[in-house]
Amino acid sequence: MLCPTTSINGYFCRVNALKAVNPHLWRYKWHLFGGIVFVVLSNYFGVWPPRLIGASIDLIAAKITLFKDPLARQSTSPEWQRFHDELLYFTFLVIGLSVLKGIFMFFMRQTIIVMSRRIEFDQKNELYAHFQKLSRGFYQRNRTGDLMARISEDVGKVRMYTGPGIMYIINMISLVVVVIGAMLRVNAELTLYVLIPLPVLAWAIFRINNEILQRSSSIQQQLGILNSAAQEMFSGIRLIRACGLEPMFRRQFDHDLDEFRHRSLRMSRADALFFPLILLLIGLSTILTVYVGGLQVEKGLISAGNIAEFVIYVNMLTWPVTSLGWVASMVQQAKASQIRINQILLEQPEIDPESGLKIDIEGAFRLEKATYSYPGAEHPAIQPIDLSLKPGETLGVVGRTGAGKTTLVELLLRLVDPKDGTVMVDGIDLRGHHPGYYRSQLGYVPQDVFLFSDSLRNNLLMGNPNATPEELEQVLRDVRLDGWVHRLPDGLDTLLGERGVNVSGGQKQRIAIARALLKRPNIFILDDCLSALDADTEQHILASIRRATRRCTTILVSHRISTVAQADQIIVLEEGRLIQRGSHNALSQEDGFYKSLCERQQNEPVSMDSVTESLE
Repeated sequence: MLCPTTSINGYFCRVNALKAVNPHLWRYKWHLFGGIVFVVLSNYFGVWPPRLIGASIDLIAAKITLFKDPLARQSTSPEWQRFHDELLYFTFLVIGLSVLKGIFMFFMRQTIIVMSRRIEFDQKNELYAHFQKLSRGFYQRNRTGDLMARISEDVGKVRMYTGPGIMYIINMISLVVVVIGAMLRVNAELTLYVLIPLPVLAWAIFRINNEILQRSSSIQQQLGILNSAAQEMFSGIRLIRACGLEPMFRRQFDHDLDEFRHRSLRMSRADALFFPLILLLIGLSTILTVYVGGLQVEKGLISAGNIAEFVIYVNMLTWPVTSLGWVASMVQQAKASQIRINQILLEQPEIDPESGLKIDIEGAFRLEKATYSYPGAEHPAIQPIDLSLKPGETLGVVGRTGAGKTTLVELLLRLVDPKDGTVMVDGIDLRGHHPGYYRSQLGYVPQDVFLFSDSLRNNLLMGNPNATPEELEQVLRDVRLDGWVHRLPDGLDTLLGERGVNVSGGQKQRIAIARALLKRPNIFILDDCLSALDADTEQHILASIRRATRRCTTILVSHRISTVAQADQIIVLEEGRLIQRGSHNALSQEDGFYKSLCERQQNEPVSMDSVTESLE
């Protein structure tokens, strides 16, 4: 993991977590630079109206005696006209400056907020691309809901930092500089009195920052748990309803939701300390302005208009000072989220997805003393195996549940690498092949068939996007789905539910086989994916597979003798060991697991004649 909870390294990791965002900020440096310029210009034009308002009040105060003379109050009086023109000048000047301030505020948001959206886009793509590179073990250690929270909620928290967070930080710094500069220009002593509460505010923020970080991280972790629970409940809703498990899942979800509420309320209580304190301190600054300013006016050091100017300045400081707590909370939440994002980005795949040679394969396999053990397992899943298979041959793999059949397939797919020994493909160590290019030449149908929430056509074309309509029709006939597809209201454009929820188990298996056949692979692997089919359909599909993959190396994993009977070579696995090897005829006469399996399945005999006829 990137950031351990203890040790000096873990401390500096948490402190510097947001440095991971710097490359993104540099990529959009001109947006950031333009945003800074627009923020400064906006605040520069924003600081002039209080000065003009103060001057207007002084003008009114100076001309107050004018209104005591009835003749001077007449609109035709030169004095009145001059007074009127000066006030009108100040009015239009204030309006013009406010318009300029608004224009630059618009450009400020159009640069910095747009920058944050682009960074969000880049981060989500970066995370998604990295997720695709990570090994299977990573997904076994992490829950789907938590990973979804990192790519959505956590990236969103970081966006709030790169957008509103940075914008308000820049705005706060520039506004404080220009406002305090304007206040010092008027009266340094009054400025010092007005700013007295600010150090107290800084101390309060410093004290509560660490608490915000811890509570924010706790909330994000619990949100990941909630997402995982919801995802599992939605995915398994049919089983939950069928077994009447709704109350149990509701209680568990309520428990997780109560914990999320508890942590969120603790976070809210920490946030709630900021705003009343800030408003209190701003109110204190206003009182000091009026009181100390009044004494200064009495001494003749400043004018009444200066007091009004200072009151406006204090109110201008209200938002940046008030936003200190919000921005500090936002930064701390972004830091907690970026730590979680960094943990993913620094995860290294067990198999480098970019290494190796991109070469076409013929399909010759050879395993030499290959072994594999799952992390934490007491016994190896695959014990030293020696096995060879020539291009175009068919290998049948049988064995009890947990014998290591799927693990052997994963070795051949290079989803895992052997702990000892080697797996050779065309005489080259499989580690020397480029994983992505190698797998692009495989046709694989797993035990647990996965269909995407998309049209039937698009699910099939994932195997070969350039397939013609004639090729689609052929593979549908090969797996006996053509009649069913033609009866569908929308045919191949029929939408499949999530994970193919609106099709049967047998249809799902046949769709997956058709998808793999459409790929025209050099190596075809079926991992016990015919279990939901009747014997007649199974034999038809096997005949179609043999016809379509005549020059293709084929590996058939199954519990059924009828699936592997026509294989050139059959192996039997038990507890990861290869205990039998040979043809169907030889093994069915040899005492052992295969013969006993044949005897148990004798009421489902292999129809060799029908297979031969189908081949012809």
